[in-house]
Amino acid sequence: MRMLLAFVVALLPFTTQAQVKIQTFDLPKDGGYPHDLAVGADGMVWYTAQRAGKLGRLDPATGKVDLVPLGDGAAPHGVIIGPDGAPWVTEGGRNAIVRVDPQTLGVKAWPLPQERGYVNLNTASFDGRGRIWFTGQNGVYGRLDPKNDEMRVWDAPRGRGPYGIASTPDGQVYYASLAGSHIARVDLDSGAATVIDPPTKDQGARRVWSDSKGVIWVSEWNSGQVSRFDPKTGGWKEWKLPGERPRAYAVYVDPDDKVWISDWGANAMVRFDPVTEKFEAFPHDKPNANVRQILGRPGEVWLPESGSEHLSLIRTA
Repeated sequence: MRMLLAFVVALLPFTTQAQVKIQTFDLPKDGGYPHDLAVGADGMVWYTAQRAGKLGRLDPATGKVDLVPLGDGAAPHGVIIGPDGAPWVTEGGRNAIVRVDPQTLGVKAWPLPQERGYVNLNTASFDGRGRIWFTGQNGVYGRLDPKNDEMRVWDAPRGRGPYGIASTPDGQVYYASLAGSHIARVDLDSGAATVIDPPTKDQGARRVWSDSKGVIWVSEWNSGQVSRFDPKTGGWKEWKLPGERPRAYAVYVDPDDKVWISDWGANAMVRFDPVTEKFEAFPHDKPNANVRQILGRPGEVWLPESGSEHLSLIRTA
């Protein structure tokens, strides 16, 4: 584990100041390749070791990592912290939603209906009613109610592509379709998805996140843009990331409503201030960090570096 100071790339329209502290955590060889991560209220960081078929738990205070095997053939993709404080996993290898008990490390799985076949599970988010919604890139999205074990799966309105998914502060659910280049709002009662097209055609909407006001932010992989959709007005606004060939993979809005994007083209994390409409870039210290997802809590932004097989923490306080 090591500490270093990040610097800001001097490329307009970047701002020219704002140092942050970045801490990097090594991972065990049998539990590397972190795909997604989530940080709990207790500060513990859970990450999906996709190639190892395990869920990792990092204690940032000590750097200690515990690994939880998720079963034969497991290939976990996404992980989030549920209202119960437990990590919930979209487990693509076994086509199931999985919960890991944070105290006992016991594993419980809810397989998708067999008739659905392999759906290529991606990510998940809880609505305001305690139900977990999830996406499958093969053209589905679904919902599991842990209270009664009821699971429902719907065909996505435009077929293949459902990828990132997120909930607003009032519990509404939106997902992004990478192959379909759109986002969709899900009706929490009927399950119907309403397609919402961004202004740029074939932009490759990859991940979504909500700010504190319920405004939806989208990382556009093909266009290299970050875009904003306001559900109240139906209006869109887009910003091209700086640099020659930006590739916006993940997006996350922190508690201060600053927008973080992982730019694979620049091998950097980018922070965007919606008020000033300025970007700041924080380059990775290793090549091809390949951050596929971003999550955090006040003063902390956590990154799973799938390319370098590390976890990184940006302290912004």
